[in-house]
Amino acid sequence: MTAAILSAIAYVVLTVAIHLSSIAIATARCPAPRKPARAPVVAPPISLVRPVCGIDNFALATLGSSFGLDYPDYEIIFCVAHARDPVVPVIRQLIAAHPAQRAALLIGDDRISENPKLNNCVKGWNAAVHDWIVLADSNVLMPPDYLTRLMARWDAATGLVCSPPAGSHPQGFWAFVECAILNTYQARWQYTADAIGVGFAQGKTMLWRRDILERAGGIRQLGRELAEDAAATKLIRSQGLNVRLVNAPFPQPLGKRSAMEVWRRQARWAQLRRSSFPLAYASEIFSGAFWPLATMAFVAYELGLPVAAGVVVLAAVWYGAEMLLAWRAAWPLSIAYPIHAMTRDIMLPAFWLGGWLGSEFVWRGNPMRSVTPDQATQS
Repeated sequence: MTAAILSAIAYVVLTVAIHLSSIAIATARCPAPRKPARAPVVAPPISLVRPVCGIDNFALATLGSSFGLDYPDYEIIFCVAHARDPVVPVIRQLIAAHPAQRAALLIGDDRISENPKLNNCVKGWNAAVHDWIVLADSNVLMPPDYLTRLMARWDAATGLVCSPPAGSHPQGFWAFVECAILNTYQARWQYTADAIGVGFAQGKTMLWRRDILERAGGIRQLGRELAEDAAATKLIRSQGLNVRLVNAPFPQPLGKRSAMEVWRRQARWAQLRRSSFPLAYASEIFSGAFWPLATMAFVAYELGLPVAAGVVVLAAVWYGAEMLLAWRAAWPLSIAYPIHAMTRDIMLPAFWLGGWLGSEFVWRGNPMRSVTPDQATQS
């Protein structure tokens, strides 16, 4: 047996071991919720800041979930950049329907960075009356114990608590593909990173303690990177603190998705990761099943074994473990999951390459350009 074949076999064994280990970690961290966490009788008050732009799928449900939280004391601050935004009447309708809940809508565009979302958040951060502040995207569907579960993850070594999005309510093939990207791929790796002590922020949900961000220079410092979560990760690490993930991520309802919508969203995220963490991004090319399956085909061919059978067996182990994770976490799962996941894994190398080659994209109507911090300083 040649060195090339032995190396290929070792690569397949190693990647499968890492894959199954990440599945085990995510399975332990993402159990299907059986009953909501009980809200504490006494807890620090929280300001919930939600930047909104346009009307997302399930907007009434996601924005409305802000009002149904089981927590002793919190305020809601919706932030919109422009008064003509079509979501403004929806927010006003929700506020009027819940007069007992302290809630406000702030309108205005503070241009403190190249990040429109961060610019939209600034007024909410400044208006927040509490020391604990949650920045949450408009398309997060908040369960009643949302704030309780975030606070439960905080300890003395924590500087930020986040949640990746868990794709939910998919409609159609490409929405199921996006669930395979968000849930059994991206969330799985993010929980693995958290488990080994290199957790990183996710902008969908971020629980801050005001003094930690103010000590780093305030919310404007999140504009040092085009992605505010990348800047948050670096700021927290620079203070010797950790980014923690909530147990079981909060859902993001997807609805219908087209192939182009999935491509644009993932290509944009790839460009942002490459610009902020180029060394970590370089390793992403090895994170999917594409290369292990291709290597397995090579091994089977060189050993005179049935190539198709070898690939099918490995795929069954690989995707069967992912299906077990999705089932355990109560994430969307269909009999066609292997097709959805294989479509994802075929696309991953293209996303990765696009992250290196692309630098311009449009986010909610705003043209943006991803550059490294060094390039931003020189421009």
